[in-house]
Amino acid sequence: MDGHGNASGGKRKRGRKPKPRAPDSLDNNHNHHHAAPSSSPLATAAAAAASGSPDPEPVSSSPAPRRRVRKSRRVRNEPPSEADAAHSPSPPPRRGGPKGAPNGGLAVKMMDVPAPVEPLRWDEVVKVVPSMDAVVKVFCVHTEPNFSLPWQRKRQYSSSSSGFIIGGRRVLTNAHSVEHHTQVKVKKRGSDTKYLATVLAIGTECDIAMLTVEDDEFWKGVSPVEFGSLPALQDAVTVVGYPIGGDTISVTSGVVSRIEILSYVHGSTELVGLQIDAAINSGNSGGPAFNDKGKCVGIAFQSLKHEDAENIGYVIPTPVINHFIKDYQKSGEYTGFPILGIEWQKMENPDLRKAMGMKSDQKGVRVRRVEPTAPESGCLQPSDIILSFDGIDIANDGTVPFRHGERIGFSYLVSQKYTGEKARVKVLRNSKIHEFNIKLATHKRLIPAHIKGRPPSYYIVAGFVFTVVSVPYLRSEYGKDYEYDAPVKLLDKHMHAMAQSPDEQLVVVSQVLVSDINIGYEDIVNIQVLAFNGTPVKNLKHLATMVEECDEAFLKFDLDYDQLVVLETKTAKAATQDILTTHCIPSAMSEDLKS
Repeated sequence: MDGHGNASGGKRKRGRKPKPRAPDSLDNNHNHHHAAPSSSPLATAAAAAASGSPDPEPVSSSPAPRRRVRKSRRVRNEPPSEADAAHSPSPPPRRGGPKGAPNGGLAVKMMDVPAPVEPLRWDEVVKVVPSMDAVVKVFCVHTEPNFSLPWQRKRQYSSSSSGFIIGGRRVLTNAHSVEHHTQVKVKKRGSDTKYLATVLAIGTECDIAMLTVEDDEFWKGVSPVEFGSLPALQDAVTVVGYPIGGDTISVTSGVVSRIEILSYVHGSTELVGLQIDAAINSGNSGGPAFNDKGKCVGIAFQSLKHEDAENIGYVIPTPVINHFIKDYQKSGEYTGFPILGIEWQKMENPDLRKAMGMKSDQKGVRVRRVEPTAPESGCLQPSDIILSFDGIDIANDGTVPFRHGERIGFSYLVSQKYTGEKARVKVLRNSKIHEFNIKLATHKRLIPAHIKGRPPSYYIVAGFVFTVVSVPYLRSEYGKDYEYDAPVKLLDKHMHAMAQSPDEQLVVVSQVLVSDINIGYEDIVNIQVLAFNGTPVKNLKHLATMVEECDEAFLKFDLDYDQLVVLETKTAKAATQDILTTHCIPSAMSEDLKS
């Protein structure tokens, strides 16, 4: 058991006044491997399965007595006593009872002792919890690109996570569970066979991946998971998966604590998500979250690890899951979640609203900037006030009505659309109201958050390694804390710069492979290339083409911070092959630049 194991029995320390027994639900948040609250049929059946089947690890069914500020102590895995099975520990001894009575003066009648509860048989549990058989374990071998040395890959490594079967011979899991995969296998509960799986689609932004298995044997005797609606606050949820700590299936329980727009760490996007207080540990990723009716209401995908926070997990809700599935069904591939390509400002200040010409009954948000590559750039302008989206009024803080007593960021309305669809936007401009039908598209970042499975691009000439800046590249160069350690100018472009054209890239000199021809340039590292021979650099392919076709006497590279690199053209191109041979580099450019 883990450090939050339950302490069985009704014993108390001598001389202390007995405390009232704590409710079952209070200890469930600290019990990573125990069943859900007794109010949930799914969790109750899972608890019975854990005690009656040799598959899960044995756990005590008695709730821990609550102490003042102490955590419950570690206890051994012992078979539950009759009192534990009856969920009724013996009451503390009382004073003043009749002489000769047992338990220190307490007279106990046989009729007051409840009979032990007969555990459910395994076949009965399967009937109550049919969806648990649809939860699978996902095994993946990853081979990540080496962004610092883009002509090679890193050493492969293995991981395990969770997934579940849905209709149409499909399996859902997390995108980060199969990122940079070279082989994916899945194993059903209670089976000793691993089946090869094929990745059909990876939704980077929403952190969902879809798999399939060609072997017909895998699909026999398994019912697909059914999806439920978006749960309400305080609804019970049960997370099922294969986290660390054991090899068998694990069940943790909790309630929905919060519903709002969350930051999806893997996708670097913001979509609606659920916060729950059930434990989500490494390996739980991709596992389903069930409601008390056995319907799937989400996919576990990340948790908050902080010294001031306990049991904060996050679940991808069914609206996002359904969007991913329908997007794949409509187009045969994942196209992404559209965005409104603007940066906006709240209009909560009354003086600001007056200055912008807003009436007392008008609410909305102010457009700060419009992305040049977004379709909205043709109609929206800076300082426009967006009053409504698809007929739904936007408040001054950027929220819209969600459900009874709840509000949510208006980006939720945008994320419910599909790429290429149109939306009606009402705008206040110069005290006049305008309406536009805007075509929605995905986000084009100058520094992309992902390269979506493609190998990184590079180009080498005279030992200068040119590459494209992306978030994985910054993480490879500066570690997880790249937001603090990377050069300030690159971070400024990462946070605030907008691409001026769809094919624009930020090209840098990654490093200089030392040779006689580049003496004096050895210290140039991660500095942006602005122009070549006076021509601004649009992207890496543009730079490689200009250098390869150059017939001038010198190669002149204008770098950031007003640095200049000059190389003699013939000597530089002749020295390139020798440098490649020295460093065992197969080619001077990546495959995508050759086409």
